[in-house]
Amino acid sequence: MSLNILSLTPLPEDIQNAITTTGPSIELTMAPGWFDDEIRDTWPKFTSERYLTPHSNSQSSKPERDKLLSVANIIIVGFPFPLDLKSRSPNLKWVHQRPAGSSNMLRGDLWNSDVVVTSSRGYANNLPIAEYTLAGILHFAKGINIAGTERANKKFEAAKYKPMLLSGKTVCIVGVGGIGREVGRVCSAVGMRVIGTRRSGENGNTDFEKIYPSHDLLKILPESDYVVICCQWTPETEKLINGEAFNAMKKDAVVINIARGEIIDETALLEALDEKKLRGVVLDVYRGEFEHTPNIRLWNDSRVLITPHISAASDVNSHKGNKLFLRNLNRYLRGEQLENIIDWKLGY
Repeated sequence: MSLNILSLTPLPEDIQNAITTTGPSIELTMAPGWFDDEIRDTWPKFTSERYLTPHSNSQSSKPERDKLLSVANIIIVGFPFPLDLKSRSPNLKWVHQRPAGSSNMLRGDLWNSDVVVTSSRGYANNLPIAEYTLAGILHFAKGINIAGTERANKKFEAAKYKPMLLSGKTVCIVGVGGIGREVGRVCSAVGMRVIGTRRSGENGNTDFEKIYPSHDLLKILPESDYVVICCQWTPETEKLINGEAFNAMKKDAVVINIARGEIIDETALLEALDEKKLRGVVLDVYRGEFEHTPNIRLWNDSRVLITPHISAASDVNSHKGNKLFLRNLNRYLRGEQLENIIDWKLGY
């Protein structure tokens, strides 16, 4: 009996070959772009325009797509994806989503279903994200944000830059997972003191002085010059960085969010900016980023740097999600527990 694997996202040829040679019964069907019309009809227009190839159309009819789904046992998805995979795939046992953020799956009928869903948490483009984080830290540490205002005014005001030395400054990594560890490593390499939080806490290492339990976050914010949000968006982390957190931070702290916008309470963030509590904010994500543009007050503030969720992008593909899928495929064939199964109750 064959094992039917359907990929709705592009895969390198070597990965395709590795999948088909993992077992003699495996049949792999590549169908990237086949569902684009459906995605445009069911996802917000803003999402489709951001993530789909402009003017792309589905390369198949709905009956053809339904036939693919009807026999699929395993599906590999990117983002965005068809929202009704569960209902249209009666033989579906396992879905692997290449992105790291489990919250991507909140839309659609897979969430809370009996289908096993794995993510690439810990295996994403960790180094590009860490480099982006360091660039954001330097942007405000060296006062580079002032240059845009000077250009608009055609006047230099050197005293406003107030550059700071990174060496010896403290950075707090909120969520020390795969991405958080790489951010910590890069920050440590430039001489920063690195601390962080993780659900249960753990001992430090060569990069981290200490990793505290998540509930200790408010205790360590007062000693942090930079706060980097790397945790998953879950009900537990919704608005984690709220008014109380901003009040606990050092004056002139810098906040960097490369996780999900919903982890920051944007009303509290605007209040902190109004009260001049922060030196700067770097947002590669923002609340509702799949549906609309950022809050105009954030976009217009020179102390806020906003980018369109590009921190993981680079000229070199460092994503390890495909290799994780291959390892999990071998586990699946042996009847073993898969790595990175999303726990619906925890949210990741």
